[in-house]
Amino acid sequence: MKKNDLKRQVAAAIQACLDKKAEELSILEMEKGSGAFTDYFVLCSGTNPRQVQAIADEVELRLKVVGQRPAHVEGYKQGEWILVDYVDFVVHVFSEKARKFYDLERLWKTAKRLEPSELKPKMTPKAAPKTKTTSKTKTTSRKRSSAAAPRRKKA
Repeated sequence: MKKNDLKRQVAAAIQACLDKKAEELSILEMEKGSGAFTDYFVLCSGTNPRQVQAIADEVELRLKVVGQRPAHVEGYKQGEWILVDYVDFVVHVFSEKARKFYDLERLWKTAKRLEPSELKPKMTPKAAPKTKTTSKTKTTSRKRSSAAAPRRKKA
């Protein structure tokens, strides 16, 4: 997978987490040769099992829209630690208690911590298309809009 595509997908997963009010969002870029089986970990917490499930659901929904389906999902029924595996990145959605207990950030302390803004692929700025508006165009559009408007009968 291209690096920009991967970053775009991870950014979509992050935005899904944020939109569902996930707390303590962390992004870990795994080092090559560290024994990690993926490139990125996205970690976040929910305040209760329903929110944890809602966050995981939103991640799946957003990525399904761009044609990505998880290779594997674990822990959904319990809602304590849901792992959504997309092979090149893994999303971990924890309850507060499970997050503290497993402390993956400490376990993978050699991983580089990223901010969400660092995952936005760099795009070259494109010039906005210029549109030419003339007075004739404005008059014509006004005539169309008033002609299309229904007229009321006076009582």
